[in-house]
Amino acid sequence: MAGSITTVLGPIAPEQLGTTLMHEHLLCDITPPALRGRPELAVKITQQNRYDIDYGRRPNTEKTKLLDRELAVAEVEAFRRDGGDAIVELTIGGLAPDPLGLVEVSRRTGVHVVMGCGHYVHAYHALENATRSVDDFAQEMVQAVRQGAWGTEVRAGIIGEIGCTEEWSEQEKRVMAGAVIAQQETGAALTIHPGAVPDQPMEIIDFLKARGGDIPRTIIDHIDRTIFDHDRLFRLADTGCVLEFDLFGYEHAYWSFAPITMPNDGVRLDMIRALVERGHLHQIAISQDICRLTRLLAYGGHGYGHILRNVVPFMREKGFSQAEIDTILVETPRRLLTISD
Repeated sequence: MAGSITTVLGPIAPEQLGTTLMHEHLLCDITPPALRGRPELAVKITQQNRYDIDYGRRPNTEKTKLLDRELAVAEVEAFRRDGGDAIVELTIGGLAPDPLGLVEVSRRTGVHVVMGCGHYVHAYHALENATRSVDDFAQEMVQAVRQGAWGTEVRAGIIGEIGCTEEWSEQEKRVMAGAVIAQQETGAALTIHPGAVPDQPMEIIDFLKARGGDIPRTIIDHIDRTIFDHDRLFRLADTGCVLEFDLFGYEHAYWSFAPITMPNDGVRLDMIRALVERGHLHQIAISQDICRLTRLLAYGGHGYGHILRNVVPFMREKGFSQAEIDTILVETPRRLLTISD
């Protein structure tokens, strides 16, 4: 495989990348802007209240701040012990990215970290984004991939997760159009956070196609909270994009962000199995999208190693072959993260 993979510690050969989670957060602040500055919601997380806080009906502004580098190191070391090799970290504009922190975590744990770039959903945008042009956003992302992001020399290895909301704003569309240009100029893969409505992923693909986007190197995130029927699932797969099921470990049916019924890990695997049987094995990525303290081992959660400890054995029980598992966890991440010379 020609080219290299850009990690926060520098480029590596594709064959150096092993088992990889394609969508996680190690250091971030994803507190909803509407909840910030409300001290009554900053309730300390304990073993007695962590389940209710994690469930989502009890607003809490402590759980959405993953800012402790020492904690991140401990959690990533546990992932490495579970057999993990690499993490794609998608904390971007609006979520308090910490490139130097990612460098420290990667160096201390030996786990490869690939960093994203771009901007999250509109509500998290900096005020100055309102007047920025498509080309301005594009050049920011090109620079992040080629030179360094967020005022550092730490380079991004993927574009995104570019944020879209249910009512896709014009500002978000300008960021997305800039991301297409950055994808064209750098060859990096593009990963996209769609709004929680089932037809938006196809709307996004149509938007990208009209602008010359590289659809096979485009990942639509959060499929498991967005599409619940095989008709839409298969039509999206037929475009050639990568479908990412990245909420493994989230077992609550209740979803505080939208009026939907969330699947559990078994249902996620059944949807993936249906895609595999239809010939879409090489278009599947999986992860856990950890962005809450309550999902970390230190707070009684499943941690970054959940897929390796629990989901992979479940996959085998459901009839997935080792070759299929390796394709999803190793081969597809290698292909997507390799940027041609």
